[in-house]
Amino acid sequence: MVLRTSGEIDAYPENAKRWEVAQKEQDPEYPPEASEEINALFGEGSNFHREHGFYIDGVDENTARLPPDWTNRAIDREVEVDGRQVIAVAPCPEDVIVAKLARLSEKDREFVEAYHAARPLNHDLIIERIKATKLDPALREQAVAFVDRLGKGPRG
Repeated sequence: MVLRTSGEIDAYPENAKRWEVAQKEQDPEYPPEASEEINALFGEGSNFHREHGFYIDGVDENTARLPPDWTNRAIDREVEVDGRQVIAVAPCPEDVIVAKLARLSEKDREFVEAYHAARPLNHDLIIERIKATKLDPALREQAVAFVDRLGKGPRG
């Protein structure tokens, strides 16, 4: 199922900007971006990818277009990774759907359609969150039209 078969996990560390500032202080000639460091260590084709069968795609605050209050609905889980405590944050499903609608690549369309088939979207809620997200008006129209084509379904 397309909803569970992605070979990638997006990761954006909460402390990315602080880490980047500290790295720049150490080496002003080469100030790395946290997302690029994640890609180098854990990204597609890395040793991590070969060893574990999935990869981690480093992203930044501009990668996903989420509603401004998405963190209020996100789920946080503290996990131990190599002896360090890491907090994993997952946006709620509706906010993930909005982020995918903001991009609307073929892969994103397939994901939203599969999600809707498995668990019909709350049409009005998704439209509300699309409108709350800072999107170019043409892109907003495109996202709303896509959701409208899916139909309202039993939940809204």
